[in-house]
Amino acid sequence: MTFDIALVLIILLVSLVFFVTDWLRMDLVALLVLVSLAVFGLVSPQQAVSGFSNPAVVTIWAMFIMSAGLAYTGFADRLGRKVMQIAGPREGRIIVILMLVSGGLSAFMNNTGVAALMLPVVVEVARRTGISASRLLIPLAFGSLLGGLMTLVGKPSNLLASMALEESTGEGFGFFDFAYIGLPILLIAIVFVALIGRHLLPKQDKTTEQNSQKDLRAAYGLQERIFALRVPDDSLLEGRSIAQSGLVTSAGLMVVARIRDGQTQALPLKSTQLKGGDIVLTQGRSDRFELLRSWSQLKIERQSPVLHQYLLEQNQWAEVVIAESSSLIGKTLRHQDFRQAYDLNLLAIRRPDLVRRTYLSDMPIEAGYHLLIQGSPDNIAQLAKHEDEFSGVHSINLDEVQEIYNLDERLFVLRVPEDSGLIGNSLAKNRIGEAFDFRLMGLFRESKVLSELSDDEVVRQGDLLLIQGREEDMDRLRGLQQLERMDDISPYLDVFDKGELELIEATLHPHGKLVGRQVKELDFDERYQVQIAAVWREGKSYRAGLDVMRLQAGDALLIVGPKPNLAKLNDNADLIILNPIQTKPMDASKAPVAALLMLFVVLAVLLGWLPIYIAAIAGASLMVLLRCLNMEQAYRAIEWRSIFLIAGMLPLGMAMDQSGAATYLANGLLSLLGEGNPWLVVAGLYLMTAMGILMIPGAALVLIMAPIALTLSTQLDISAASVMMVVALAATGLASPVSHPANTLVMGPGGYRFIDYFKIGLPLMLMMFVLTMLLMPIFWPL
Repeated sequence: MTFDIALVLIILLVSLVFFVTDWLRMDLVALLVLVSLAVFGLVSPQQAVSGFSNPAVVTIWAMFIMSAGLAYTGFADRLGRKVMQIAGPREGRIIVILMLVSGGLSAFMNNTGVAALMLPVVVEVARRTGISASRLLIPLAFGSLLGGLMTLVGKPSNLLASMALEESTGEGFGFFDFAYIGLPILLIAIVFVALIGRHLLPKQDKTTEQNSQKDLRAAYGLQERIFALRVPDDSLLEGRSIAQSGLVTSAGLMVVARIRDGQTQALPLKSTQLKGGDIVLTQGRSDRFELLRSWSQLKIERQSPVLHQYLLEQNQWAEVVIAESSSLIGKTLRHQDFRQAYDLNLLAIRRPDLVRRTYLSDMPIEAGYHLLIQGSPDNIAQLAKHEDEFSGVHSINLDEVQEIYNLDERLFVLRVPEDSGLIGNSLAKNRIGEAFDFRLMGLFRESKVLSELSDDEVVRQGDLLLIQGREEDMDRLRGLQQLERMDDISPYLDVFDKGELELIEATLHPHGKLVGRQVKELDFDERYQVQIAAVWREGKSYRAGLDVMRLQAGDALLIVGPKPNLAKLNDNADLIILNPIQTKPMDASKAPVAALLMLFVVLAVLLGWLPIYIAAIAGASLMVLLRCLNMEQAYRAIEWRSIFLIAGMLPLGMAMDQSGAATYLANGLLSLLGEGNPWLVVAGLYLMTAMGILMIPGAALVLIMAPIALTLSTQLDISAASVMMVVALAATGLASPVSHPANTLVMGPGGYRFIDYFKIGLPLMLMMFVLTMLLMPIFWPL
């Protein structure tokens, strides 16, 4: 093994680790691979960036625009709905028609785009027929993936395999060359899923009722968490806005409606003022709300300066500085998260022009900021080990704390009375500090000071709590305590039945920007005047604590709001609405034009008029010119993550070829399988690629496997076209929700778990392997 081979293999191994672990975005990994290859001289600078002008990359982004044109004009949607109407109410027949349609569309459109386009159609069919959507959505995803095996543009990996073959032999694949094996695979898969596979899928009840609005409320358990509160005439909350009342930010409730003098205001703004006699319809966990109200029973000890000082003197203090390399930079710090990570209290943040002692989670962290922390000496000492996060940790005495941070202004002592509902509960269960901006710094009990408190510590009668926070928040707590819980909420639920509020269900677009963001960061209440009422994840509905919940791929959202406001979400490119609200009919007058342009691209390639990349650019340009979509929509249609992934990984294939790494790996495969039977080597190549697709994006996998496959074809003196066809077919991931965005897309709406994909996907992948090995000698002999 030469040094260059070792270097290429190290870069390959590191990139695979990042792909599998998802520590970095895959497009960023690809760009880092590109830079590494150029810096180490494994490819020339020109070769490193040549991927961005590669014909395969150009064709892929142009086909993204073509697919979007078919979607925006409503051609694919109308076709899907018409065919689904013909399918009738029988589950098996619906699955057959569904997979045929999604497979047929995916032969010419982007796989993920087809799944996204058909998703609302399938959910609506499930509701109308009473069939569980979980029996239909994996067939939809698999149909769109397998349909991509029929044409050159069916999936990016087909194009990449063709371009690699063309660079090696001078001739790539024809437009329908993949269909010789891809079409039988699709048909056999349809038969398997319709007869056997569908019985391996779960039967969720989430989307089966006739009345979709009532069904959504029941499916997400929304009505279980709705209760009404009356504002008394002498309430401390009178004249305060909903935001100032603490109902949303502190109690974690969603205000569904405010009823005043018989008039209902649905989803009132946070600036709406409360008045005595108002009925507030809320949604959230009533048990947590009642526990929070128990805090109002605590009494502020006004005559305790000595005790106050004594409690302060028993604490250990330190100041830490945010390092230049800290992962906290640009993020906000919640006290609860900091305490969970380091078992220390975060009391204040200091920068040169400001000291902040309250609402610390509203302040983005920057390098050089000072954090005031409090806790045990051992835990403070442990911070010194986190040199990448904190550049300095030093003790600070009480006088310095008072002088620099003026902490006294935000400290007070609370007494636990004998009738408090907090008695007997742990600090964690009482959620001390979570609801309001309070930090529990110490506890005085039986003449002893407890400054190192664990979450398991139980609150007792007579305890004195040293709190950092704002005394005025205690007034808000008392205002919440004064609210009267209504026994009968049925008179107020007509806010849904009368249509003042509607519910829609949406899932995250796999290439959107919402994955990893907290719900509160979406600002749907400000941007659209709608609220996220629940999140469906892995078969379970989450309805509380949503603000700080980070969204994951496959999540489904239940969104509530007035009908016109919900309709605006149809234009949100980061969401796929499962039951879209249409305020105006879609203009489908350009649908025939879009269909003819797609036909033009196919014919231009089939008849040899134009190379595929020129034909695709021409088709995409004409789509915009003839107003099937505008230029902004065309730019949004391009999945830039995929483009950068492919362009970044293409130089790795060059480096593997030029350094000899491809030959080295091919020889290793030959030594393992032997050279006597070429078909055994081809089968091993297929299985290696099929295992790789469960962890590695298909486009990146083909770029890695192509030089190995072409080297094998040379050493065994077999057809390069045959081995590249094997690689392209094997790069179809069915047994994992993360192997393709189309699989991820249906996970939330279908309520699927990982095992559901494995149970039906693994037999299908084995069937594909057997069928490919049987048909290859007929259509693609060695």
